[in-house]
Amino acid sequence: MAQRTDPCERLLGDAVRTGVVPGAAWAAGDARTTLSAGAVGVLDPADPAAPTRPDTLFDVASLTKVLAVWAVTGTLVDAGKLDPSAPLGSYWPEAAGRPLAGVTAHHLLTHTAGLPLRANLRHLYGSDPQDVRDGVLSEPLRHRPGEAVAYTDRAALVLGYLAEHLTRQPLPRLAGDRVWTPLGMAETRYGPLPAALRERCAPTEYDEESGVRLRGTVHDFSTRLLGGACGIAGVFTTAADTGRFLRHLLDPVPGTFSAEWTAASLRVRTGRLEPPRGLFWHPAPGTGPADDVWAHFGFTGTGLWVSPARGRWAVLLTNRLYLTRDPGPLARVRDAFRALAFS
Repeated sequence: MAQRTDPCERLLGDAVRTGVVPGAAWAAGDARTTLSAGAVGVLDPADPAAPTRPDTLFDVASLTKVLAVWAVTGTLVDAGKLDPSAPLGSYWPEAAGRPLAGVTAHHLLTHTAGLPLRANLRHLYGSDPQDVRDGVLSEPLRHRPGEAVAYTDRAALVLGYLAEHLTRQPLPRLAGDRVWTPLGMAETRYGPLPAALRERCAPTEYDEESGVRLRGTVHDFSTRLLGGACGIAGVFTTAADTGRFLRHLLDPVPGTFSAEWTAASLRVRTGRLEPPRGLFWHPAPGTGPADDVWAHFGFTGTGLWVSPARGRWAVLLTNRLYLTRDPGPLARVRDAFRALAFS
């Protein structure tokens, strides 16, 4: 547990007191150890007697794209099963003859594929997962691949489909077998969570359709449509497990994605296009590529950062979505937390 003098604890305690987040768990460290970690606030404002704890599980939303899709993709590249520069239509029958045929995995990883930005999959394609898959793979591109950078959830969704095609295994199993188990991330899994784990999971938003506050069920609607597990979202984890993942980026553990994959990802891969992107990573807000602090954030209120040059990493998990969809107040807290963690 962090000491009372820990500046991260003071910062996040203030965020709880001012109503930015109900609670938060964090960890920060270097390649060898965790230097700061703890938890503040409450698990659920409806039950103020239950605190957020270091082992609280969070719906990490788009951090799924890094913890599962990016990492699994790295293992496929390392194994020679995926050439990031090869057009999808040249080796993936589902992509052949469709707009995605000329797109590469590199385009998807840099958000330069030209995929549509629209995200409401059920409104576009209905509720059948195969219809959704067919619809996503058949959508016309917004622009030619490589012409512009535009973040879209569809990039991770397509990469998840691709990984499953190349291995004939579902994405949750791939992530578990290839990444989480080798790294000792025993608390990390796709939802929905079983009842015993829901008790220590931070709830997110009230869902009008089901009439309940989501807890242990992924917030992202498209992911729920696809059974709770896909490339977009669906992962639940703890700050400590995420710290294990980030330490691997600085001191690789044999048997999962390599240092070469990390190095290729944590640098600008979009040339002169703006904004600059690595492979599913981007320079942390308030920094530039030369500062070498790379980040990824999740809609529920989660974030992670890593800097190979500084030899540091940090993770901040919150359920700010319980209180508001306005990202502004938490963005300011994130920036301050990043500055403390990398000072």
